Amino acid sequence: MRDYRKEYDNYHGKPQQIKNRAQRNAARSKAGLSVGDKREVDHKNPISKGGSNQKRNLHVISRETNRRKGSS
Repeated sequence: MRDYRKEYDNYHGKPQQIKNRAQRNAARSKAGLSVGDKREVDHKNPISKGGSNQKRNLHVISRETNRRKGSS
């Protein structure tokens, strides 16, 4: 049986994960995606390579395409 409380305490509740989640939600909001929309926001220039969450660096793509692309 999955222990959601333990998962949260050991991973999802960590300050870095909370910050990452907030950044993802901010990017989704800027791109105009609503709750439940299965598409994802892609960063033209990845955050890991110095990109930002500014609207001009974001575009909406399917989940499959985004996962295939990775952070290259």
